Amino acid sequence: MKRPLQVTLLVLSGLGLLHASLFTDLSLRFVKEGMRPMLVASGVLLLVLGVAEAWSNQKPDSGEAAESHGHGHDHSTVPGIAWLLFLPALSLLFYAPPALGAYTAAREAPKAVTEQRYFEPLPATSPVPLTLTQFTSRVQQDHKRDIRDRSIRMTGFVTPDKRGDGWYLTRIIFNCCAADAQSVKVRIHGAAALPADTWVTVTGTWHPGGTLGTSSAPAALDARTVKKVAKPVNAYTDALPLF
Repeated sequence: MKRPLQVTLLVLSGLGLLHASLFTDLSLRFVKEGMRPMLVASGVLLLVLGVAEAWSNQKPDSGEAAESHGHGHDHSTVPGIAWLLFLPALSLLFYAPPALGAYTAAREAPKAVTEQRYFEPLPATSPVPLTLTQFTSRVQQDHKRDIRDRSIRMTGFVTPDKRGDGWYLTRIIFNCCAADAQSVKVRIHGAAALPADTWVTVTGTWHPGGTLGTSSAPAALDARTVKKVAKPVNAYTDALPLF
């Protein structure tokens, strides 16, 4: 690959990483917040390498000079496929892939709930703010059944049932990055579905079914209110929303 092409690719890649991780929140569509400093460092390193390569290119390479004088032709033609390397670099700057959402969540099974034996008593506040994972664990594993008849508030985005019957409140969780993303879903009853990927806060009570406190109980909510909200900053965790 010719040096000017190498320099351009290094600089564009560095700028793309910095644009996605330092100057915008685009990187949070694909990796956890904790990996952001590493992306920033990588972007800076690529820019430094690009500048260093451009600086070293100010002096003609002795081999290239000899080849130019001795043979009169250049063997350093850039392979056509090398130009494809520019696509990911340019996409970070001008067209980042869309964030994961309802399309992905509707096509995968919900995340398995980790076994939990002990649950702290629910706070006296009403409604009780819970994550979707906390709600599911309470419904299917809390033998004290503290969640019965309690008003619950949860936040997530709308995922229509792929069979066209009802909808789910959903969160997508990154363990590391988008490649290992998993979804947790709670079925919503008693409220019409808003458009897919709309972020909402739902307040309601557990929808009875099966035996509460066992795996036969559904992770489902009878909605009393559904309110549109802004996408939270911690969109790819199942933490309580930070607005």
